[in-house]
Amino acid sequence: MLVLGIESSCDETGIALYDTEQGLLAHRLHTQMAMHAEYGGVVPELASRDHIRRVLPLTEECLAAAGKRLGDIDAIAYTQGPGLAGALLVGTSVANALAFALDKPAIGVHHLEGHLLSPLLAQPAPAFPFVALLVSGGHSQLMEVDGVGHYTLLGETLDDAAGEAFDKTAKLLGLGYPGGPALSKLADKGDPTRFKLPRPMLHSPDLDFSFSGLKTAVLTLVREQPQLDEQTRADICAAFQEAIVDVLVGKSLKALKQTGFKQLVIAGGVGANRQLREQLDAAAAKRRFQVFYPPLEFCTDNGAMIAFAGAQRLKHAAHGDGSFTVKPRWDLHNLPAA
Repeated sequence: MLVLGIESSCDETGIALYDTEQGLLAHRLHTQMAMHAEYGGVVPELASRDHIRRVLPLTEECLAAAGKRLGDIDAIAYTQGPGLAGALLVGTSVANALAFALDKPAIGVHHLEGHLLSPLLAQPAPAFPFVALLVSGGHSQLMEVDGVGHYTLLGETLDDAAGEAFDKTAKLLGLGYPGGPALSKLADKGDPTRFKLPRPMLHSPDLDFSFSGLKTAVLTLVREQPQLDEQTRADICAAFQEAIVDVLVGKSLKALKQTGFKQLVIAGGVGANRQLREQLDAAAAKRRFQVFYPPLEFCTDNGAMIAFAGAQRLKHAAHGDGSFTVKPRWDLHNLPAA
């Protein structure tokens, strides 16, 4: 079965073709990073308009790359939520229009489920069950994953997510947009021992996170500096990144111990962070568990994860009547089982 995936939840237009027998055939991605950088963050109206311009040309590129035609598609999967309402409407309307024209099912996919299942696109891939650390955009969650649609929330952020903390701290340091990658790059040049920053909730008995206090600690630290030169900024970045990683690793290890599982999956944009991967790999070697990551190109938003997630739910998809909705707010752990 050939599934077309469409991702348009925020500032990246992703298109992919996934075959249930042959795997991923083609994928294309357009990022709006340069456009939004002028404004210091995502402008929802501009994001929606850019998705309109990109989605059909990218679809045509994918079909050409895979040597397929529209008539070969068996189903269309699209991001139904969560995300920016206007951006979601672009992908949703295109997907449902295509489905109606081709008389094929349209499958609404939860954006975070796409991230959660994206490591299954890698080789080797994890087997169910596993613990997942989902660190994407405004989300930081630990999930017990027993199968597609079988998700139990173990812990989540009580305020800022890890990705938000990265972006807000980068803005405090004048690193521009997107802040997370810029902060990580500068941290590579810094000394993480020069400044001491807190590890919020690292030793709490639960599996929840909190990063707003860490962001405030950085703000205080910045104000205390007589001169915020390049090396000082690099040292603050290094200390901040190490604090975030320590918490994410510590909570993940606690989740593995609590569940008794031996597999940990990392999903979402922060999963591309080099220091996080190094610390988790070291912990896995020492404690004898396996850790899985999506390919780097699939850590951020992309169409491949949506096509794959849609393919997993294809057997439950039905032909619609042409009507559709988007879900800007949508809880992952309330999804039906596949």
